Amino acid sequence: MATSVAGDAQQSLNGIIPEPRDKKLTDLPSELLEHILCFPVLQHRDICNVSCCCKRLHDVCHGRGKVWGHQYKLRWPRLQRFYRQNESCDWLREYKTRHRVGIQIRRTVESISKRFFTEVVLGDSFAEIESLGMPEHFCEDELLFILNSDKRKSLTLKYYAKKILYFLRQQNILRSLKTFLERPVEQQLAVEGAVLVDQYCNPLAEVTLESISAQVDEIAEKVKKMLRIKNPSHPSLRVAQGDCLVVEDSDLQRQVVSALNSVLYEQLQYKGNEFDYYNPLNSYIHQVLVRHTGIPISLSVLYMTLSRKLGVQVEPVNFPNHFLLRWCQKPKGSEDIYDFVYIDAFGKGKQLTAKECEYLIGHQVTADYYSAISTTEVLLRMVGNLLNIGKRGEGNEKSYQLLRDSLDLYLTINPDNVQYLLLQARLYFHLGIWPEKVLDILQHIQALDPSQHGAVGYLVQHTLEHIQHKKHPVSPEVKRRSAEEHLEVQYSVGLIMKHKRSGYNCVIYGWDPKCTMSQEWITTMRVQQLSHGANQPFYNVLVQDGTCRYAAQENLEPHSAPLEIGHPEVGRYFSEFADDHYLANEELQTRYPEDMRETLGSVQELYHRPTPGSGNQEPAAATDQNNHQAMSM
Repeated sequence: MATSVAGDAQQSLNGIIPEPRDKKLTDLPSELLEHILCFPVLQHRDICNVSCCCKRLHDVCHGRGKVWGHQYKLRWPRLQRFYRQNESCDWLREYKTRHRVGIQIRRTVESISKRFFTEVVLGDSFAEIESLGMPEHFCEDELLFILNSDKRKSLTLKYYAKKILYFLRQQNILRSLKTFLERPVEQQLAVEGAVLVDQYCNPLAEVTLESISAQVDEIAEKVKKMLRIKNPSHPSLRVAQGDCLVVEDSDLQRQVVSALNSVLYEQLQYKGNEFDYYNPLNSYIHQVLVRHTGIPISLSVLYMTLSRKLGVQVEPVNFPNHFLLRWCQKPKGSEDIYDFVYIDAFGKGKQLTAKECEYLIGHQVTADYYSAISTTEVLLRMVGNLLNIGKRGEGNEKSYQLLRDSLDLYLTINPDNVQYLLLQARLYFHLGIWPEKVLDILQHIQALDPSQHGAVGYLVQHTLEHIQHKKHPVSPEVKRRSAEEHLEVQYSVGLIMKHKRSGYNCVIYGWDPKCTMSQEWITTMRVQQLSHGANQPFYNVLVQDGTCRYAAQENLEPHSAPLEIGHPEVGRYFSEFADDHYLANEELQTRYPEDMRETLGSVQELYHRPTPGSGNQEPAAATDQNNHQAMSM
């Protein structure tokens, strides 16, 4: 009876209380599932696999949800600045697009080495990147990802990634400059133009108008602090950043100028760079702010920007040989040169009369040179300085790049300047690059100035020959160490060497069994004074200081403590630094197929092997070649 009652009771309870069952992952709330799927250990492949398990997890991993947003931000953190906080976005679509861009960019960069190994590489060769039709910030992010990968590896990939990034950023800056020049004159600020010039010549540096403005504002606050001590009620103190104020009273203006000079030249120690005047860094506004030195025009732009922020209107003056500012001492609108005080920002803000300005340069000038100029004219003067520095260069890649960049800027501002158009055509012709562009430039010159037909005709003829030559390229010479005529070559490409006389460190990227330079070069460099003269192997080397040289075998010895060579062209020839030597990339290996075997097989022996002839007394001859074009292989 009792058993029967108990059984009935259990049966009754089973009808009321459901039987327990196991909890599943999919039973958890969506918020908790998202939290679990955002664990850093999970990668995009894991999320794809999870979303394929069932409809519930597929819904949790939807494209606009937190899970794919987390994956996107985790993998490409630099891209977050392109999205507003809490922005609704199809993160899965963004992830797929960025992933595809990365694959395409890598393929393009890898293909470039084979095509441009034998040429001087300029950014214009990378126009195909723009034609990919992909989001530009995705392309740049992948290029930066390549550049920031393992320092010693993928050197060739990084070399061309850097070239492409240089090109892409310059194209953006040129577009910004053109937009800037289309603005009304009163909206063209000299400091903004100076930033654009700086950015174009240094596209890989993180120079922004915002950062420059912030530094200028910081100096302006220091001036206000000093001004507050002298005159607590000065109107310049009541001006908020971004507001426009003009101080009319001359005494109040003098107080601003005095405080500005005190802060800029005494407190912050800004000064003109008299000892390294032709260093291009003096022309870049971000370097002026970092180094507290510059040339007259760059310091004048900084001085003018600060004074205008504080309510004193000074104007730029295109004075010959020495850029100045002028500050009107009479009612507004006067053009009498004697109604102005002229400020020498290079000379610690010294105030000059019109006559004293002539003493500054050592000769008289007409009244026209005392006139105020526009921002466009300021930029032309600034870029013209860089052009002259490029022309003064040593004919290496760095000076060619500066010349090319400054020509691009100048002709963007003043596109019909025949003199500089012809210089640009000659530069490209000299470097042997971009012949189609040369023909376009020459056609434009002929339309602007038919009297240039002689120079134009010569360049057209030789450029057409160059184009025909490119259609039938000559296979590069293959040099084998085992060949009888190469038996005296002791060192292989990729070895880290030290110059016995000059002491510089370098890496070999090519060699000749005998000196192949002209007789003029051999005589100039006094090669005949070497114990073996020109009848010995000579090596193309990349030097630690950024130059390329051609050194005699008897002047080189293996480095006792091999180190990386910080030369910008290393990636053009080598794929990796392997602790004590460089590994030649695929292109260099095709030219020196037996060198890598020699380098890898006997590198340790080479670094400790006594060099034949090392005891010979060498003449004090300059036996290195420092002309980039003459060294081209």
